[in-house]
Amino acid sequence: MQKRYVVRLTDQERNELRVVVKKLKGTGEKVRRAQILLKADADGPNWSDRQIADAFSCRVQMVENVRQRLVERGFGETLNGSKRAQPPTEKLLDGDQEAKIIATRLGPPPKGYSNWTLRLLARKVVELGIAESVSYETVRRTLKKTA
Repeated sequence: MQKRYVVRLTDQERNELRVVVKKLKGTGEKVRRAQILLKADADGPNWSDRQIADAFSCRVQMVENVRQRLVERGFGETLNGSKRAQPPTEKLLDGDQEAKIIATRLGPPPKGYSNWTLRLLARKVVELGIAESVSYETVRRTLKKTA
């Protein structure tokens, strides 16, 4: 079968990959991608995708994806991976809201209470209109950042 994405590495790229594999430099994913690229090199071993997948205990699809990423996005992004454009879940509170929560926490607790509890603080945040709704867990995470 004709390979759609052919891997051709320069000597410099090959040396960088060998260093990553030899010293296990980086994450496990990075090392595996380096191993795949070294074996897939058309000017080197030129293994088939099936052989590479069997050798490194991964799926053939992963090998194909690594080849494709190298051709389409370049060596650096293929080896190191790419950062997410946006986080998997949006932030619930912006910096201004977080600051107001912290300021509320530093103030005196309501009458009848000796300390702020997370649930009490969450209710107060909604009462004051700082946020439309907020869970005590979100309040906890916000306060933990400052501790």
